[in-house]
Amino acid sequence: MRSAAPTVPDEDDDGEPGGVREDAARGAVRAPGRASGPLRGPVAAALLSGVLFCLATALSRTAPFGPVTRNIVDLGQQYLPYHAYWRALLRGESHGDAFLNWNSGFGSNFLGDIGTYLSSPFDLLVVLFPADRIETALYVVTALKIAAAGAAATALLLRLRPGPWPVAALLGTAYALSGWTFNYGASVPMWLDGLIAFPLLCLVGEWARTGRRPVLGPLVVALAWIANFYTAYMATVGAAVVLAVRLLTTDPDGPAVRERLAGPPRAARSVLIGIGLAAPLVTVVFLATRVADPTPATTFAPAAWTDLFARFLPATSSVATPALFVGTPALLLALTLPFQRAVAPRVRAGWTGAVLLVTLSLQWEPTHLLWHAGASPNGIPYRQTFVLCGLLVIAAWLSVAGGVPRPVTLLAGGALFGALAWAGRGSADIDRWTFPVLAATLLLTLGAALLALLAGRRRETRAKAGARPAAVPRTPSGAARLLPALAVLLLLAAQAGETAATGKRIEEQQRSEVSWAPPLGPWHREMAAEVARADAWPRYRTDPGEVPGGNDTLLVGGQGADVYSSLTSATTSSTLSGLGFGFYAKGRHPVTLDNPVTDALFSIGTRMRSRPAGPLRQDRPPTATITATTTPVPPLVTVRPAPHPSTVDPGDSAFRNQELLLGARVYELPAVRRTGHTLTARCPAGSDVWFWAPEFHGTATLAPGRGAVDFDGRPPAVRAPMRALGTVPASGAVRIALRPDPKAKAGARTGERVRLPAQAVGCLVRERLDAAVRQLTATGATQVRATGHTVTAELVPGSTGIAVLAAPRVSGWHCATGDAAPAPARSHRGLVAVPLDGRATTVTCSFRPPGLRLGAAVGGAALLALAVTAVLHARARRR
Repeated sequence: MRSAAPTVPDEDDDGEPGGVREDAARGAVRAPGRASGPLRGPVAAALLSGVLFCLATALSRTAPFGPVTRNIVDLGQQYLPYHAYWRALLRGESHGDAFLNWNSGFGSNFLGDIGTYLSSPFDLLVVLFPADRIETALYVVTALKIAAAGAAATALLLRLRPGPWPVAALLGTAYALSGWTFNYGASVPMWLDGLIAFPLLCLVGEWARTGRRPVLGPLVVALAWIANFYTAYMATVGAAVVLAVRLLTTDPDGPAVRERLAGPPRAARSVLIGIGLAAPLVTVVFLATRVADPTPATTFAPAAWTDLFARFLPATSSVATPALFVGTPALLLALTLPFQRAVAPRVRAGWTGAVLLVTLSLQWEPTHLLWHAGASPNGIPYRQTFVLCGLLVIAAWLSVAGGVPRPVTLLAGGALFGALAWAGRGSADIDRWTFPVLAATLLLTLGAALLALLAGRRRETRAKAGARPAAVPRTPSGAARLLPALAVLLLLAAQAGETAATGKRIEEQQRSEVSWAPPLGPWHREMAAEVARADAWPRYRTDPGEVPGGNDTLLVGGQGADVYSSLTSATTSSTLSGLGFGFYAKGRHPVTLDNPVTDALFSIGTRMRSRPAGPLRQDRPPTATITATTTPVPPLVTVRPAPHPSTVDPGDSAFRNQELLLGARVYELPAVRRTGHTLTARCPAGSDVWFWAPEFHGTATLAPGRGAVDFDGRPPAVRAPMRALGTVPASGAVRIALRPDPKAKAGARTGERVRLPAQAVGCLVRERLDAAVRQLTATGATQVRATGHTVTAELVPGSTGIAVLAAPRVSGWHCATGDAAPAPARSHRGLVAVPLDGRATTVTCSFRPPGLRLGAAVGGAALLALAVTAVLHARARRR
């Protein structure tokens, strides 16, 4: 009885019995446990992936294993606050519901944000953590997603071809902890769902190819598209590539041509039904994207080939080039596939061609647009790279699953690897750790290969010495068991050590090169407590002001303007910026404005102000002094005269826009004389001087003796908010000294002249504002009730004109007066409005996310199609 692996392949061995027989004849080394249960490999990969991710975090002294914050870029400004709000919503602690978020942007489409950031099943775990441990909760969610990706990839590898599960687990870990994961996915956790989706969708393709699991397949597709439709789209394209290769490389003596041709239609059916099941969420996100504030058009520029080759190496980091690191052992094995004679030629050609074509597709604009659904993304252009990482790992597995490649094959793959490393040596992405880590990894990998080859040689020697009678089973010697185990251990050390070192360096490089937010701490906790004490919603809003981290109100509560979402409505962005609010992220991150006129417009009755106790640091939670100021403001719903078309002419003045929306003249708008970097004007004594310079980067000082006020305009990404400079002296003379930052981009200046709007200075007369507030309060709603996504206001009897809800008129608002049927809300200079006829005494406005009804209809049809599929499959099985 032979001790080698069985010579008969299973049903999914791609018809490669010849390759398997060759491996068996030459006594190929297989790690222990080849015949073990199907869950052992995925479980091992999940545990190893999670442990190595945590190890990399600990080595970089990053939270939760160190003092340094992980809150870089969008991780701190989007995902952390959204998960904090998600926890509050799930626990019933928020004012809004799944349709509408009252905390951000004065009211925003939250179902769209759920579908963009929070729809992964893993995100539900945040409810298990206390509110002050939301950073830990998000880290656990991230680690679990990475572990799940490793398990899914390992299950796919073992499905594509049987082989040693420890090696499959190592390669699954290599996929889960690729450079893409460390460089992109770990800081954008929603994309990690695409990392999980790719191997799962490849399994769906396998089921379609073999006519299995027609009901489970669409459910897996639906789960992937619900979890994150953006990366699920890329994973679906990648899975189509894998299915095409599998069909083209199928054993010609295997299934009939008719059966093979049935695979693609079955796969298409699974994908269409699955996407249909996800439609209630996907259509909402799609339509919200169409009305979102547009980002500037991006022209794709392919990465230099030197940089692309360098990104295969360890400890390289960049958001401008594709993160292709999968670990030196995995890459070496992938590069041996073209020379692995134990694998059928059609399989070698098919998978090698797929890897090359997908690599080239990263560099060609038409295919770049195909990967990104027709729109070149801002920020990170190579978001689809995880698919190529998966293909590399599949190629590595096909090369090693049947046995360790022969020495000549290993040398050929090593030569390719050496050429690749040599070609990338001059890249700016190369880190000082890259080649030392690479050298250590190569030594360990070489040791593993030698041990495996030695074990194979010993097995061949015993085979030549003669086999025992079949009735006497042969027991492997201690050396026969020890050498393969040592080889796997060395391979584990190589892959694990290189991965941990790469993760450590990428974390450290990101912290030093990109924007970051400090750890959550006393500032956030104390602000949340103060906001909760002052909250009087919906009688008026409470704005927490500026809190470090972005999306402040999602972290600490309140109902301010601050919002940062890919779906921030163009209406919200344009309305607020036209009123003097600032923004980041090219308009998708409006920020609060501490201005009494806009506080009156948006019914902000309590405003929080905080002053940090010291400079913000990456390794220390911030503290601050917090004050709260409450002032009389109009109710959330006010009544205005019907606007006359001739009055809507805001021109180039945020001050005039505020007055038009308020319905009263509260500013003196003086003629400004400009001499160099000095502005002079005359205003009423005692009025407040406000300076509006959205593109100005520098300081402005009201002379004499006032402090300098910072402005951070950096067009087109950052727009500075309107700010108060001080009080007009008794003389009425206003003199403003501008000091531009010499590092300001040329977009903020014309030559040496600072670019300012036509009306940059406004002097607020408080008495006029107080009178306007009293008038709006007297004619406004006598009572306002808010429940979830609905606002109901009681009006003064006989009210005519228009009722205005202090919320941006984003798509989805419907209003009605009295018992009338709801109709799409009108807009009053960007805010929700409904006409009044003098008879109704109530106004009700509700928000329904656009696309919800259409998505529900498509989802219902998909559910019916799934039921029909299940019935037909059951009948076929009975026959």
